[in-house]
Amino acid sequence: MPHRRFPVLLALVASMISVRALSAQASLVIRGRIWTGDPARPWASALAVVGNTIAAVGDSATVAPFIGPGTEIVRAAGLVTPGLQDGHTHFIDGGFQLASLELRTARTPAEFIRRIRDFARHVPKGHWIIGGDWDHTLWPGQPLPRHEWIDSVTRDNPVFLERLDGHEALANAAALQAAGITRSTPAPAGGEIGHDPATGEPTGIFKDQALQMVYRVVPDPTPEDRDSALVRALRYAASLGVTGTSSMWASWADRASFERVERAGLLTMRASLYLPLDDWRAVADTVAAVGAGDDWVRIGGLKEFMDGSAGSRTAFFAQPYADSAGYHGLLRNRPAAMARWIGAADSVHLQVAVHAIGDSANAILLGIFDSVSQAHGPRDRRFRIEHAQHLRPQDIPRLGQLGVVASMQPIHLVDDGRWIQDRIGPVRIHSTYAFRSLLDTHAVLGFGSAWTDATLDPIPGDRKSVV
Repeated sequence: MPHRRFPVLLALVASMISVRALSAQASLVIRGRIWTGDPARPWASALAVVGNTIAAVGDSATVAPFIGPGTEIVRAAGLVTPGLQDGHTHFIDGGFQLASLELRTARTPAEFIRRIRDFARHVPKGHWIIGGDWDHTLWPGQPLPRHEWIDSVTRDNPVFLERLDGHEALANAAALQAAGITRSTPAPAGGEIGHDPATGEPTGIFKDQALQMVYRVVPDPTPEDRDSALVRALRYAASLGVTGTSSMWASWADRASFERVERAGLLTMRASLYLPLDDWRAVADTVAAVGAGDDWVRIGGLKEFMDGSAGSRTAFFAQPYADSAGYHGLLRNRPAAMARWIGAADSVHLQVAVHAIGDSANAILLGIFDSVSQAHGPRDRRFRIEHAQHLRPQDIPRLGQLGVVASMQPIHLVDDGRWIQDRIGPVRIHSTYAFRSLLDTHAVLGFGSAWTDATLDPIPGDRKSVV
């Protein structure tokens, strides 16, 4: 059976032939062009799987002793690789988006409106429409959408549609009403509500922490809906050869869903879940009581946000945006609160991963990581900065010096590259997505997609990497 990309579910062994007895019968033998990941012997033409272990990798003679009457033999038409690991996804959210409205490729406001209209025609009256992943930077003039654009085509449904980075969203009039948002509603700290400059009325745009003002009235998915979204996401990941992920900003309901799907025998990838940082005490108590999990589903650590995104103009910079005089972006959480949470989590040996995109947000976070490390003493803590997109030149070597992992997404260059210099100017662009400089200063890089912010497909992202 031909396969464009055959997802091998277990990492290839470092040696070309394992110590497993050669008399063991393989459940599966794959023949084709196989990349092993071993620099000494990178290519093979056959591999044998015994149970849940890759028992041999080499040529036809290597795997011949493993073939028996019950062995399935697959001839792969494409490249076979070890199972690919995505270091940063929002995995169950991705499963929901696969069945939702798709706005990422809408290249004009008219196309944006048409797709929403066509989708809403098939949604029961009163049901929320969420998802979308729109990108206004594709549109001529780059106007932000307004609720008036879509109110007439979504009269029967409240709508809350996120920008592809998840830091900005559009609510229609029904959603504004459901959330009780008026011209006098104040924005929360770390968030913004868009207002018409002439009338003062809300435009429907919400940024960062303000998104929760609408999400608090969106009904939670049922456990069945969440499990269906997870299974949908698993099938999609398997088609791309993705067999492991860190699912960031996961909820306790997400953890329960992963565990239910695992018990049902439907889990086809390994997942490390990163729960909200401010819930560190409950996470620590859970790990102490029942452990972090098993080989398939485990609590990997904790996740929080320093700032927003450059695409939504909420990433926090030391100098103002080049195209928004005097505006520096947003800090989603106060540094004092972040320092308190990170210190508490580190004191109970939980790994901490924090989203930071703007250069000032990264500088503040590195200072907090440094202070906590000095206060608690040396150990293998592996603090992570999620994205680390824009760094001051003097901060680039600090990641290596502090042992902080730069969890980055090369594929984001595709989206940001079209407009980022207009936002930050010709100087700061030289320390943006500093993959090579980070490697040269001994930082550890971990790559991922941040799906659904970008495609889960690892191949386009790999083409943008430096290794």
